[in-house]
Amino acid sequence: MKHIVKILTLLMAISALWIGLLQTSILPHGHAWLLPIYFIVSLGCYGLLMVGVGLMTFPTCPREGVLLQQDIDEAKEHLKQKGIDINSN
Repeated sequence: MKHIVKILTLLMAISALWIGLLQTSILPHGHAWLLPIYFIVSLGCYGLLMVGVGLMTFPTCPREGVLLQQDIDEAKEHLKQKGIDINSN
């Protein structure tokens, strides 16, 4: 719930700033109307950057990989005992 309140507060502050810029003549009127589009594009670029950084720093877990392979082998053996052929594609 706290996260939602933070997001809504930030959106309200950005909206108030945008409306203030539209009412005053600090920025040209044509540029002020494009600010939400610039904000959305910037937010998308930031999201892509964070996904890229997360993928580059993704930790490898060799122990977990070995355990997963053991689980896969156990599942294959269990299915083979039940008479299900999983190797044919």
